[in-house]
Amino acid sequence: VQLVASGGGLVQAGGSLRLACPVSGRIFSNYNMGWFRHAPGKEREVVAVISRSRITARYADSVKGRFPISRDNAENTVYLQMNTLKPEDTAVYYCAADWGPTTTVDPRDYDYWGQGTQVTVSS
Repeated sequence: VQLVASGGGLVQAGGSLRLACPVSGRIFSNYNMGWFRHAPGKEREVVAVISRSRITARYADSVKGRFPISRDNAENTVYLQMNTLKPEDTAVYYCAADWGPTTTVDPRDYDYWGQGTQVTVSS
């Protein structure tokens, strides 16, 4: 499975970015998908995850209401729309795929990872 995250960049606080992660190599709809981030000096943390059926989505408290996650199973792509960005959202953002039965927020449960895309929010 190959995942390629894109869409990061430098944006001012209050701005928006849309991350995309096309997936190839396996049947995309078989995987739960997640976005995670890793900021300097901090542990990797979940941002949002979405079930293979698109019925279930889970979010970190810090991004609820700002970062909707979505997926297009026909396009084999998962998205993260990032609105009202804050400086504390600055991090490298990773997409990941999980073969497991539940929509987990634990990064250790994810089987495949993309290379990451840098998001920098200036104040």
